[in-house]
Amino acid sequence: MSLEPGSHPEDVRLAAAGPREVTLYTRPGCHLCEEAKAAMAPLLKEFAATLREVNVDKDSVLRERYGNDVPVVFIGVRKAAKHRVDVKQFRLQLERAGSGGA
Repeated sequence: MSLEPGSHPEDVRLAAAGPREVTLYTRPGCHLCEEAKAAMAPLLKEFAATLREVNVDKDSVLRERYGNDVPVVFIGVRKAAKHRVDVKQFRLQLERAGSGGA
């Protein structure tokens, strides 16, 4: 099942995400996903950012899109990380997101 980019409900939700809305594309049993979530947790709290976890295995389009690349992290509409979260980089990305920077 392949949809045009932007026509999947998750694309629409992501496009409307605020600058400090963090999306974690994950799957059950993913140890890298758990590591990413743990690494992000203190910064999410510090920056009052919200986290939305999306299980890619529950949707065939997302499973095809992200496959074995989980975790994938978006801050707002921008991809922030894949596989591992660099805490220093993630902090900078959250700072920029809150100030309207790229």
